[in-house]
Amino acid sequence: MTIAVLKEPAYETRVSLLAEAVATLTKKGISVIVEDGAGAKAFCNNAEYEKAGAVIKSRAEVLSAADIALAIHQPDIAEIAGLKSKILIGVYQPLFQQDLMKQWAAAEPTVFSLDMLPRTTRAQAMDVLSSQANIAGYKAVLTAATLYSRYFPMFMTAAGSIAPAKVLILGAGVAGLQAIATAKRLGSVVEVFDTRPAVKEEVQSLGAKFIEVEGAADASKAGGYAVEQTEEYKQKQQQRIAASIAKADIIVTTAQIPGKKAPILITAEMISQMRNGSIIIDLAAATGGNTPYTRNNETITENGVTIVGNSSLQSTMPSDASKLYGKNVLNFLQLIITKEGAINLNWDDELVKGSCITHGGEVVHERVKQ
Repeated sequence: MTIAVLKEPAYETRVSLLAEAVATLTKKGISVIVEDGAGAKAFCNNAEYEKAGAVIKSRAEVLSAADIALAIHQPDIAEIAGLKSKILIGVYQPLFQQDLMKQWAAAEPTVFSLDMLPRTTRAQAMDVLSSQANIAGYKAVLTAATLYSRYFPMFMTAAGSIAPAKVLILGAGVAGLQAIATAKRLGSVVEVFDTRPAVKEEVQSLGAKFIEVEGAADASKAGGYAVEQTEEYKQKQQQRIAASIAKADIIVTTAQIPGKKAPILITAEMISQMRNGSIIIDLAAATGGNTPYTRNNETITENGVTIVGNSSLQSTMPSDASKLYGKNVLNFLQLIITKEGAINLNWDDELVKGSCITHGGEVVHERVKQ
């Protein structure tokens, strides 16, 4: 059985497996082939892969020889056709690409998208969304600190006192919690809003103030994700958030709803009330963003406020991002590969079934089909 590691598109610095992860597989007798230069941007060269037991080949050779192909981003549709009856594993956002998934299904590969794994305790070790969001939250605050024209911590000097930066985090998921922790380490004052009252204790344990808005829809059965809220709640939410936004120097937004456009949490009017030099880091940019001005992979200035739309901050730390992603992949592979190194797709396993998008020429994931 052969596992192939594909080189990612030019804009991506991460790779599915680093050499240390490859070594884990080769020690079990599994053949690993790596596309030439696949790990270069993550500072893992061909020689390191070869030392770990992998074989370096061209992209065409890798695709041809693979039983399981690993690619974070989607390969070209022509390449998908060459993966008939083979397995492809990555992060493909299938809820936003139903038509593409139908095309893939017609080519007959078995596609697993790890962003669709059920959010259960057993799935935590292979939860790519969490491992990568952790990095994104950290880098969001560091990016803001670099762009911000003032200090983050309070300073008392002979020339006068500097007040600490006021940071507002919208969304206390994995990225939000890491952003809170990082902002606090830098000495800022942090406020946090989230529609899920259950995260209040976590937020406060990190030293931040939790902004409460009554009447939120129950998200306890949403697997850790946010859910759609009523219009009445949204109005209350905007009023309460508006007061905090007007005082904030830095805002990090992380709010996304699976399969839907990101909610607008910061309106144009709110932005007009922010002071010149303020920063918004929008981590929901890939699904539309949490402001009306957000553009993915772009930084713009509106009314003196810098808005950074970046849903790939994890790629600015390719070594650790690849290491954590690779560990997630190794844990997932344990579900579909036997101890003897053979492929075994157990459809009774909720994690295998829940992350499979196409199989046998059909789209098999219920949410994607709907």
